[in-house]
Amino acid sequence: MIAGEASSATKRARNLRRDSTTAENRLWYVLRNRTLGGLKFARQMPIGPYFADFVCRESGLIVELDGGQHDGSLSDIRRTAFLNGEGYSVLRFW
Repeated sequence: MIAGEASSATKRARNLRRDSTTAENRLWYVLRNRTLGGLKFARQMPIGPYFADFVCRESGLIVELDGGQHDGSLSDIRRTAFLNGEGYSVLRFW
């Protein structure tokens, strides 16, 4: 990855964290500081061309909070296929 790309991804991740939805903030309160089964989660982590809402690298789990408009979305199907290919299981909640 080129340094400029990393900087751009970092900025985007920071913006996504800053602009979190109420649901994302509530879930983050539960997931942060290893409070869920001792697992460490990160939020708005870049994985390839995507940003995962919440990621537990040690268990290979991604948790996505999506609005109802995402249900059956072709782009979300492609995104999940990519993330599965990277070794992650994806849980989606609407």
